[in-house]
Amino acid sequence: MPARPTIADVARAAGVSTATVDRVLNGRENVREETRRRVAEAAHRVGYHAAALIEHRARTELPEVSLGFLLHKESQAFYQAFGAQARRACREAENVRAHCHLHYAASQAPSEVARLMREMGDQVDALAATAVNHPDILQATEELRARGVPVFSLLSDFAQGVRAQYVGMNNLKVGRTAAWMLATAMQRPGKIALFVGGHRWHGHELRETGFRSFFREHPVQFEVLDTLINLETRQLTYEATLDLLSRHRDLQGMYLAGGGMEGAFMALRETRQPGEVRLVVNELTPESRSAMLDDYVTMVIETPLTRLCDDLVGLMVDALNGVEQSAPGQHFLPPVIHLPETV
Repeated sequence: MPARPTIADVARAAGVSTATVDRVLNGRENVREETRRRVAEAAHRVGYHAAALIEHRARTELPEVSLGFLLHKESQAFYQAFGAQARRACREAENVRAHCHLHYAASQAPSEVARLMREMGDQVDALAATAVNHPDILQATEELRARGVPVFSLLSDFAQGVRAQYVGMNNLKVGRTAAWMLATAMQRPGKIALFVGGHRWHGHELRETGFRSFFREHPVQFEVLDTLINLETRQLTYEATLDLLSRHRDLQGMYLAGGGMEGAFMALRETRQPGEVRLVVNELTPESRSAMLDDYVTMVIETPLTRLCDDLVGLMVDALNGVEQSAPGQHFLPPVIHLPETV
């Protein structure tokens, strides 16, 4: 007669310690929801006699919260990865059963994003969103706050003084980092182009400020041209880059503070040799990795999405529990820097 499965058998099948199985079995805290689920599934697989109890504990012991994430540009690799990390962070949240409500806005128009924020506010306990800094967004944030739904701004800040917290990189420093890289990499005097997505992206404004302030503080033989708006689209970026390259033969560097970098890659590949124009972009995607390997990109500044989403979910849960933050207002994450020799 085969031996009766033990806690040790469950632990081996789940890939955890026997102490973790014991905590799940007895309904103790400090066990991730994902771990509870894995232990419950392992208990069923090995035929453990208390499998039903473990499953019940995994389902019912933790308080439930509904967390909303409103992103945009669903077709882009970066935002797809962002959504995947948000879902994972909710699954692995400690001490709560976090239900992820993820929505991608079809438009960046403030009125449309504000409408979606209000709709999601009816379904979630806390909301995090990417949005421009606009009165419509401010009003929606105020309304949600009045209803007891804290709002977190992501990547680019909005509704300062009303939203619960900003979570993302220090965009002023990001801009200065991009400027330092170009000043270091460019081999001879020339002109530098700067693209932002739009006038109301607060994060882009800060990156532009940091970028220009670096060159003001470090006089070198470079001229930063007037800032161009690309609406974060590859087609506009492609056309604008072609125009820049045709009008400024001495263009030595480019920085894209927002999206649309694929258009710049296309234009440079068509008109310049690798390394002839130094380019700094944001986010490591298949396209930016390929361009870096081909020496069309000098540096990629990447948002640490895994850590961002883990920290964000924790901050959202803390806000719902009334936990005061040690540094309220802004939660900065260090960027991940990629160079050709690191990818």
